[in-house]
Amino acid sequence: MSLLETFIKDHQITEVECLVPDLSGIARGKILPAEKFLRILRDRGLRMPEAIFVQTVTGDFPDDEDVTSPENSDIYMLPDESTIRIVPWHKEPTAQVISDCVYADGGKVDISPRFVLQRVLELYAAKGWKPIVAPELEFFLVQINTDPDYPLVPPVGRTGRTESGRQAYGIDAVNEFDPIFEDVYDYCEAQEIDIDTLAHEAGAAQIEINFNHGEALVLADQVFLFKRTVREAAVRHQIYATFMAKPMQNEPGSAMHIHQSIIDLDTGRNLFATDDNQDTDLFRGHIAGLQKFLPMVMPLLAPNVNSYRRLIAGTDAPINVHWGRDNRTVGLRVPLSAPDNRRVENRVAGADANPYLALAASLACGYLGMTLNLRPDAPVRGSAHGRPFSLPRHQSDALEKFKACEPLKEILGAKFIAAVTHVKQAEYEAYQRVISSWERENLLLNV
Repeated sequence: MSLLETFIKDHQITEVECLVPDLSGIARGKILPAEKFLRILRDRGLRMPEAIFVQTVTGDFPDDEDVTSPENSDIYMLPDESTIRIVPWHKEPTAQVISDCVYADGGKVDISPRFVLQRVLELYAAKGWKPIVAPELEFFLVQINTDPDYPLVPPVGRTGRTESGRQAYGIDAVNEFDPIFEDVYDYCEAQEIDIDTLAHEAGAAQIEINFNHGEALVLADQVFLFKRTVREAAVRHQIYATFMAKPMQNEPGSAMHIHQSIIDLDTGRNLFATDDNQDTDLFRGHIAGLQKFLPMVMPLLAPNVNSYRRLIAGTDAPINVHWGRDNRTVGLRVPLSAPDNRRVENRVAGADANPYLALAASLACGYLGMTLNLRPDAPVRGSAHGRPFSLPRHQSDALEKFKACEPLKEILGAKFIAAVTHVKQAEYEAYQRVISSWERENLLLNV
């Protein structure tokens, strides 16, 4: 009996959600009775059209899409049995499982975000290396907003009031929403999502959750599931949870900071520091790769038009790829640590990024730096906010850099690069057709 069959039997599961993360990190897939799920699985009959991976965030398809087969043929969902979990908020016993996708000949669907991360991890494994990561994810709680023309506002807490100021690390401010976070922790425990600390961030009703460090694919799965968990818990308390990079104009943005280190596959030793706490060549190469290539992978770290509203001068978000030790003004922070815990914190990615693609992009940049023997700039002392802006300022600029970078095509796959470019270009063009309230307010009668 397979692990899937055992899990379904032991938990008396009646329904199964088969999940596939698309380019935007949206959960797509199928829901079916448990008995039918197992029967179809034995016949390898769980199918979807390949084009689900080239849907925009609104569910549309680019007119010039040419990165899937002309027939939009079926792909096959292969559930990863290690990812099966309870869906704790359903009344009926329901399981969820994350699936990989293959073509009819068994080949991996190379535009699948989960495969792209696996592809990068295979490159590391071939070198005898294993990435260890720990994401930190920020998000806002906001009042339910049914009219997108109205700005978002903080929700009402237990005291019956909204936050009037910013309460960074405020304990009582977090306690305003205790019922939500009690559900979040219970749901995460039931799903074996290994979250660690919770803190109030700088924005009004802005929260940060830290994940315990672990293997990259496992953590990407957990972040993917965590996002839908938090949204579900909030809605059950008549509140929205949003992972938009910049949901409110007078509040800070939300990031997904990625702590990353590399260990030796055989010995488990951290390859970023020597025993006497000195930086290794691999550490310097990893940082240099991030410095050189992060501006080219921005469509994976800042995937939406809104993402670039977060990356502005004068905020906590980075505007360049300088690095420094225990310095939160740079794009690449190296926390003070013992040699076995030496790591780099990539502070560029937004909370709206697909976790599989953000991790794949960040690790790909580091890999290129290590294998090309690159060397970083000197670490920054003092604030990096006054230094020149070196990240793309908007989505169209980011896409141009992304599709022109040949080393990335070798690491991530040319077909995947083309798919992302098609999808994100279509989203950008759709946004360009929208007239904003700012334009109506300031231009209507003044120009």
